[in-house]
Amino acid sequence: MHPSHSASASASLAWEELFLQKAKEIYPRTDPAHDFSHVLRVLEMARKICVLEGENWQVVLPAALFHDFVNVSKSDPRRKQASKLSGIAACEYLQAVNYPAELFAEIQHAIEAHSFSAGIEPKSLEAQIVQDADRLDALGAIGILRCFSIGTQLSRPFYSLQDPLAAERELNDGEFTIDHFFVKLFKISETLKTKSGQKEGALRVKKMKTFLAHLEDEITLSVQHPN
Repeated sequence: MHPSHSASASASLAWEELFLQKAKEIYPRTDPAHDFSHVLRVLEMARKICVLEGENWQVVLPAALFHDFVNVSKSDPRRKQASKLSGIAACEYLQAVNYPAELFAEIQHAIEAHSFSAGIEPKSLEAQIVQDADRLDALGAIGILRCFSIGTQLSRPFYSLQDPLAAERELNDGEFTIDHFFVKLFKISETLKTKSGQKEGALRVKKMKTFLAHLEDEITLSVQHPN
């Protein structure tokens, strides 16, 4: 390895270790859907996509780790501003630790654009990578866990006793957790930007649909005889 490449890799590792320590401080253990393990998964998926797509890790690394720097609950009216608040807070922290200032605008955009509710189109491939990595964590087996974790926090039942998978009723994910699969989660896979993300998203949606098929089988008897 060329000496300059070795120095660059060492610097990147040092920044990553510093950022991981900060991430441990700011992500609450009280919210399993948005805790430290969530950002670790987002980080590793972003790393995988970044390697395949060949983009700037210096931008992706802090954006992936600090995309939820300011945690706003799903029920909070400020929810749509959460990514903007996180982008500002993340860059304030990066400035305090003397991270390269010329990267701040790209990092802040990548953080702001990751949010589904904010509706901001990612203008760079780095922003697309961070957005894809975060959205992929809402899909697959881990996406199922996160969905039910949030539903429980909001005191929503798993499903409608009369019509669990909304065969003959309107979907309402404000009322039933399982409805969120159809209202939002399956649609997320259609928003993935990178080829790597799209491929992974299709696999994860398939897992979720398999889960729904098993769920339907297991609750059929209880639905036939509701209390």
